[in-house]
Amino acid sequence: MSESSVSPLKDRRAWLLAGTGALLGLGGCGAFQNTQRAEPYANQEWLQSSANRIANLSLRDNLESIRRVQTTLYRRNPREWRKSAASMDAASQRAWAAVTQGPDLPELRGATGIEAIRLAFDTGPQGYQGDRVAALVVGWASMLKQANGDTWEQSMIDGINAENSYRAARNFEISLWLIASKTGPDGQPLLLATEISERGRNLVADRELSKVVARLDLLAAQADEKYRRAALDFGQNWVMGVVMPFFTLVPR
Repeated sequence: MSESSVSPLKDRRAWLLAGTGALLGLGGCGAFQNTQRAEPYANQEWLQSSANRIANLSLRDNLESIRRVQTTLYRRNPREWRKSAASMDAASQRAWAAVTQGPDLPELRGATGIEAIRLAFDTGPQGYQGDRVAALVVGWASMLKQANGDTWEQSMIDGINAENSYRAARNFEISLWLIASKTGPDGQPLLLATEISERGRNLVADRELSKVVARLDLLAAQADEKYRRAALDFGQNWVMGVVMPFFTLVPR
């Protein structure tokens, strides 16, 4: 083979290696770019897939949204936290301790998920007399945990349940509607949340619960796509990993 026929092939390989190195360099820079939201690596992350990590981040943000809504509802409805604690902060801590550590709030009688939410809006003759905001927090948080594979932190043996995630999103929508429309026996709103007045606009509950709905719907769609695209993703990875390197060696 003449030197003139080998040289273009060598040049092509050299350009390929240089391009690959450049891409890896760019990828490395991007991987260590500070996004202001990035967290340091934790040991348990080695047991998580990318999908697990996204699910855990979504759960973290959803729980933070619930905390913001809880604060707004307590500030606008101080009678609720006064039913269970001496201060708003103490009532908040009591609700979250029941969610993450236990024991359950005795006034809920073991109710979680949608059952706790129903209690929060119960205004019948023997209606719920406990902290309605705490009942909502317990109901919302337990639904999020169930949608996250019944765990607070997913690993590779866990996964999003598309049906649970979709159902939780609808229950959050119903909760938002009930907060805006449900009234007590006196005809007054059961829980004050949204405010548009001369003092300003308070739309925290609407905004944060809408974010939760959007995240849950996206996770449900991602879980459905995971199984639908499994065979296609395998085929694409095989082609890119096995076949494509040969194409780079073919002279053009």
